[in-house]
Amino acid sequence: MVQDVIDRLKSLQDILSEKFRIENEIKDLPKALSTKTELVSRMKKSYIDKSAQYDETKARVRELREQMEGAERDREKYESQMDVIKTQREYEALDKEIRDASEREQLFRKDLQKEEKVLQEMSETLEREASLIKQQETELEEEQQKIKSETDAKQAQIAALVKEEKKLTPELDEELLFKFERIIRSKEGQGIVALRKGVCTGCQMILPSQFVNEVREGTGIRFCPYCSKIVFFIGDDEGGYSDTEAEGLSDIIEAYGEEDEDSFDFEDVLDEEPLDIGDDEDTPDEEEEPEADEEFEEEEEEEEEEEEFEDEEEDDIDLDEDDEDLDEDEEEDEEEEREE
Repeated sequence: MVQDVIDRLKSLQDILSEKFRIENEIKDLPKALSTKTELVSRMKKSYIDKSAQYDETKARVRELREQMEGAERDREKYESQMDVIKTQREYEALDKEIRDASEREQLFRKDLQKEEKVLQEMSETLEREASLIKQQETELEEEQQKIKSETDAKQAQIAALVKEEKKLTPELDEELLFKFERIIRSKEGQGIVALRKGVCTGCQMILPSQFVNEVREGTGIRFCPYCSKIVFFIGDDEGGYSDTEAEGLSDIIEAYGEEDEDSFDFEDVLDEEPLDIGDDEDTPDEEEEPEADEEFEEEEEEEEEEEEFEDEEEDDIDLDEDDEDLDEDEEEDEEEEREE
């Protein structure tokens, strides 16, 4: 019974792993569009802001044009009154009005030209951005259609896997199935692993002996206390040498003897005396002993010569002292003779 459940869970693990993988891919597909969608949204916002600035500039241009036209009308009116003036004072006042109107006209004309240039640049920018937005929206729509097609294909794969899953799950406990699916989701597609030599192959942890014995007995479904995966027993690999390896030497000898019976004799090998490896290095050769004796004799001779040399030096010192004593005695005798 337990073995049948284990076999079903092994088969179900592959199906669930593939199904969960495809589901994650379906979730990740829209993420590919998020960047482009955000880009299009930013471009549209920028286009709206620039459109508002364009409208403001356009209104300012219209106002400057009206002011310029008003100043131009004032100048023309004052110029038409020059023919009816009678006094010098009237002429000077009218001439001043004409100059002021001309200055206002030139100032408004200059500002108008500047604003019209800005308005033209903004219009060209808006046209480019509108074209780019339209292009991005077209690409975005194509990507959405592509993602929809891929999603439909993956949903068909999931439907096929669900059919295979339903063939295995009816006889499984619902609580066990719930835990098993949750483990596979959280453990990267692995929910059931083997127990080998007391070690869980899912987390490589050594399991307690009692737990290992329970898994070996196969009396129920057991979950690893460390990684929570379901464990099942597949048999331990025994160590040591096998019978085949133990018979390797005799097989080699037999094969060698078949080729040449006289060339190899196992008994002769056993009867040979062992080689003394390292004796030549540990014991000195007999020829080296006389050399050692000669060196010892030479050292003794050198010591004797040094002793003789020291004795001669002591004798020379004693002779010198005797000569000095003799000289002193002779001097004393000569002094005594002189006194007499």
